[in-house]
Amino acid sequence: MGPEAKLHKKLVKDWREFTFTRLENISLLGTPDLLVYNNNRHFFTIELKVTKGKKLKFSPHQIAFHVKHPDNTFIIAQALGPRSANRFHMYRGSRIMELAACGLKLDACCLGLDACYNFLSELGA
Repeated sequence: MGPEAKLHKKLVKDWREFTFTRLENISLLGTPDLLVYNNNRHFFTIELKVTKGKKLKFSPHQIAFHVKHPDNTFIIAQALGPRSANRFHMYRGSRIMELAACGLKLDACCLGLDACYNFLSELGA
């Protein structure tokens, strides 16, 4: 199981109030990893990234998707390693160009899984 699949598994286990659909789509390149539905009947997507450093790698298709669909799209990045004080960073999809350029140095809208969960739980309220 790859690192992004492990992150997906963790989210499904920890965020039981959400409904997750894992999108494995080779015909629509760049589609985010997860389609999520919260208790407020609100849909959004999450792109999962795992990195050992500060840089995040995105395909041109992933960048194009988030540029075309800037609303209700999010990117959750997990930083691995002992120096990763804030292991989980969440960004709005609308910031993908900055995120691709700056990596985890870019200010996140949420730090930590609890903060990400609380933020996403309030969408559509």
